[in-house]
Amino acid sequence: MESTTSFDIAEARELYNIDRWSGDYFGINEAGHVCVYPKRNGETIDLMDVVAEARSRKLAFPLVVRFHDLLRDRVETINKAFATAISESGYNAPYRGVFPIKVNQLREVVEEIIDAGKPWHFGIEAGSKPELLAALAVHSDPESLVICNGYKDTSFIQNALLGRKLGKTVILVVEKLEELAHILRVSQTMKIEPLIGLRVRLLSKGAGKWATSGGENAKFGLSTADLVEASDMLHAAGLAHCLKLVHFHVGSQVPDIGTIKRAVREAARFYAKLSKMGHELGYLDVGGGLGVDYDGSRTTFDSSMNYSLDEYVRDIVYTVKEVCDSESVAHPTLVSESGRAIVAQHSVLIVETFGAIEKASRQETPTATSGGEIPLLADILEIRNNLHPQNRLENLHDAQEIRERAQSMFDLGLLDLRAKAGIETVYWQIAANIVELFRDAEHIPEEVREIEIAIGDQYLCNFSVFQSLLDHWALGQLFPVMPIHRLNERPDRNATLVDITCDSDGKVAKFIDLQDVKETLPLHRWHPGEPYYIGFFLAGAYQDIMGDLHNLFGRVNEMHIYLDEDEDSGHYVEEVLPGSTIGQVLSLTQWDVNELARQMKAQTDAAIKSDRLKPNEAMRLLDDYEKSLTLYTYLNFDDQHKPAK
Repeated sequence: MESTTSFDIAEARELYNIDRWSGDYFGINEAGHVCVYPKRNGETIDLMDVVAEARSRKLAFPLVVRFHDLLRDRVETINKAFATAISESGYNAPYRGVFPIKVNQLREVVEEIIDAGKPWHFGIEAGSKPELLAALAVHSDPESLVICNGYKDTSFIQNALLGRKLGKTVILVVEKLEELAHILRVSQTMKIEPLIGLRVRLLSKGAGKWATSGGENAKFGLSTADLVEASDMLHAAGLAHCLKLVHFHVGSQVPDIGTIKRAVREAARFYAKLSKMGHELGYLDVGGGLGVDYDGSRTTFDSSMNYSLDEYVRDIVYTVKEVCDSESVAHPTLVSESGRAIVAQHSVLIVETFGAIEKASRQETPTATSGGEIPLLADILEIRNNLHPQNRLENLHDAQEIRERAQSMFDLGLLDLRAKAGIETVYWQIAANIVELFRDAEHIPEEVREIEIAIGDQYLCNFSVFQSLLDHWALGQLFPVMPIHRLNERPDRNATLVDITCDSDGKVAKFIDLQDVKETLPLHRWHPGEPYYIGFFLAGAYQDIMGDLHNLFGRVNEMHIYLDEDEDSGHYVEEVLPGSTIGQVLSLTQWDVNELARQMKAQTDAAIKSDRLKPNEAMRLLDDYEKSLTLYTYLNFDDQHKPAK
């Protein structure tokens, strides 16, 4: 039953857990809209104002909105946290973080991070040749680092050494022993001394979804025996002084601080021992792994983390200091590759609901009169009309039996379609009422919990999970999801979200919760013709770049937002990046749009000659076809909308 009763904003914050996962970057204003605090201060941006701006610019949904002030705040926050811990502990070396481009390779994002990190000489990590070529071009600070991870060929090494010639601090991290020999050969040919790093394969194992990134069976890294041999190779080549960095990585999104502490201690010991083998080391790279608390539970669950940024930083600084002091080795410059924690929060994916599939349909409810000639319908109507808390479970079982009998009769041709529809409608009404009768019960039977999930609606959303939330589909990664408006109304529906692809996996049916993973999301009833917007938050890491072209739904429209107190809205749109057109995605899969148009023209010409089409009609249809090749790949419901609330 629909409810439009007043809904307290505090209740909305608690329902969607926004105070716990938002990191003070998101909130709900008095209008019932989600708002953004890019600098975590009083400056705010109403997401519905952004939606209105997008509509005024004829930007269709789905839409990614990037808040560049928030991105800068993340860079500043991590650098300041390390600076504070270093100062408080008496650590005798600085922090020189790098942004791993693989987390988000978009030029605007990378350039914003580099610019925000200038005061702290924040650098770049590249794991492939394309990433390295981009990094070398945008990198300009000789005091910041360019870390080269991943397997390398001659071209990769040559370009890294070109960076050395240009005065950049480019460090080639060795992933396997044969790679070191290759680097030495190329550097000798080019007559450039390389800066070398060694990735250590730690005994310490990772945790979470990416646990296999570390440990003895990791894809990358050198064993203890390999490290000794690498040291001997450098000494034999007279390049022992070129070894500058020790690197390790225990995985992305590490949920447990204990994993990080053990790995840092082990790596610091490797650093100290290698230093004593005659190498002029200066950097210890702790890799990535700094988590993002997607669900706000602050636990070791895969989508959470049981530590804060400050705890993470202090544990690294104090552990490295303790180990190096015990070994009488100078403190190394600390490096981290925390990409997820920098970019996850800065972008919001806004999607539009264009329909809802409700189990309790809106068709006319059967009455006792309509069931008079159909015994099964009369029986299930009697159950519905006599529901009571004392017999609620028995009523459920009786209704289930009637439904099963109705299905058997329908299979035998003994029940018509209208009668079957009436029985199913009443069954789902009974199911919904029984769930409500158990709402405040101390113990809820498992079968009732299953019914609650089963009666959930399906909201049809104009986006592709495979393009915009690939980690959710592939890895079960949870993201905060909530409506961005109508939050001063009580949500009266529970639903899963389905996308517009033709794949049954194109859905979101797992949602964050403090206690467990929820299988439905509280939402407001969808009204035909009224836009209903849902936001996916903390999706700025990996999702932008890893999405595929399932059903040829391409990149989505983007708006880049900056705060500006001189603007009436408090912000301005710095840039709009149009999403993929139909022609563009077809071209990516080897379709030539000019050839497609030529083939269609040949068919329309043939239709004119055979009198199936008149010339004017044929030309109009062909023109519409060619214009369609320039359209956004997603659906457009602008002509069906009333103003959003």
